[in-house]
Amino acid sequence: MATFAISPDQDAVLVELHIAAPPERVFEAITDPRQMLQWWGQNGMYRCTQFHTDVRAGGSWRSAGLNDNGQPFHVEGEYLEVDPPRLLVHTWVASWTGDLKTTVHWELEPSSNGTLVRLRHSGFAARPGAVREHAQGWQVVLGWMQAFVENGATVDTRG
Repeated sequence: MATFAISPDQDAVLVELHIAAPPERVFEAITDPRQMLQWWGQNGMYRCTQFHTDVRAGGSWRSAGLNDNGQPFHVEGEYLEVDPPRLLVHTWVASWTGDLKTTVHWELEPSSNGTLVRLRHSGFAARPGAVREHAQGWQVVLGWMQAFVENGATVDTRG
């Protein structure tokens, strides 16, 4: 069962999600650009066409694609902490939010039958509308990632 919340100060999206796969598999799905292209997006919504990752502290990452109207978008950042398969922290700057720079903190904890994923996406205090949009977005995106890791569902095979 997943829980999605916004912190009381409107600064962060808080998520807890169980995935029926080991932390190593989940970490791979969120850091390997070949895998990310397979699951991050949906026909009729948007599609990522490029992912670049340099998964090390100080390394950069960038995704780019097209929305359903054919308009380009990108999201990019820098890895701040990398401790596979337990922890990944990176900045997040999305083309649709202007100069807003936020931080995504992934914790992957082994559980009896998979991984407890704790995600905290923070830095929205000055833009409460953006925190709500990102909370909705993470619900969708993490559902895609879970379906990919657990069942092999991709952008092309999902309904």
